[in-house]
Amino acid sequence: MWALCTLLCGVVIWSWFSPYDRLTWWLESLPVFIGLPILALSRKKFPLTRLVYYLLFAHAALLLVGAHYTYARVPLGFWMQDWFDFSRNNYDRLGHLAQGFVPALVARELFLRRQIVKKGRWLFFLVLCFCLAFSAFYELIEWWTAVFAGDGSIDFLGVQGDVWDAQWDMFIALIGAVAAQLSLGRWQDRQIRRLTPSSSNG
Repeated sequence: MWALCTLLCGVVIWSWFSPYDRLTWWLESLPVFIGLPILALSRKKFPLTRLVYYLLFAHAALLLVGAHYTYARVPLGFWMQDWFDFSRNNYDRLGHLAQGFVPALVARELFLRRQIVKKGRWLFFLVLCFCLAFSAFYELIEWWTAVFAGDGSIDFLGVQGDVWDAQWDMFIALIGAVAAQLSLGRWQDRQIRRLTPSSSNG
């Protein structure tokens, strides 16, 4: 895990220097700085699976890249626009896909290990509900930011003229949550079983 922390520090430092807009940088990177202390404090009492830690690192890196350039200006998004003939820079769509994909496995792990829900259809459904609620709440945060910050929040919103941007964001997060459970659920189960009994019981 130290290697991931070192790599993440490197990404943070790179992202911090000369971003396109400093206010947007803070708004976009804030989830990383909220999540890191939580992960650090819970590491001993409730360590997560390696799979989840790796995915959280990837999600944090994705956010920090978007924070540096602003989502509508990330070079990868322009390359995707050229490759697939998109009408806009869709890097923010990757962010919302991850916003469903990664929290789905975090929620799934917490539900299982805290014995809140057993494996089965209800687990799958409740994880989807959690991810949709999380995505909708993030859209509310963007709305509140726009109300209070005015034009200074335009890059944070990243709508790029799409009137259905919020709906697309939530739909793509839903796709990410479904894909995460279908593709990595069994892998996550194996890693959960390898954790010590004491940590599995919380």
